[in-house]
Amino acid sequence: MLHIFIDADACPVKQEVYRVAERYKLGVTLVANSWMRVPADVRIVLQVVDSGPDAADDWIVEQVQPDDIVITADIPLASRCLKKKAHVIGTTGKPFTEDNIGHSVATRDLLADLRDTGEITGGPPPLKNSDRSRFLQKLDEVVQTIRRKHQ
Repeated sequence: MLHIFIDADACPVKQEVYRVAERYKLGVTLVANSWMRVPADVRIVLQVVDSGPDAADDWIVEQVQPDDIVITADIPLASRCLKKKAHVIGTTGKPFTEDNIGHSVATRDLLADLRDTGEITGGPPPLKNSDRSRFLQKLDEVVQTIRRKHQ
């Protein structure tokens, strides 16, 4: 059955995921390195993992099944989940696919190099309302596509 996994430590769209999951009665697992408040709903579970590097990512990759949905801004995690045939959506609503993951990895590496040399400072821009709207639309679209596939 379709399940949503959230790379939760820095995810800014948890509330949007909860809304879509409620509409479709889907299970959601938030995976984080520390405790956080989650809604009191039997379909929403918090999985706290060790604080080691990539512990949350490793846990998600071990659990995810084909046609599950993973919400993350972490490009290496997105790549690993795509290999397991999961659907992956970035927090701005951009889907990660087999067609664009290579470009995303290359861009990530380039930006990391530029940050290391001091050419770029700071992180990504704050999430805008249009990003949240695009995310909601994409998540709803992916859920509907998966559900049609399994009817």
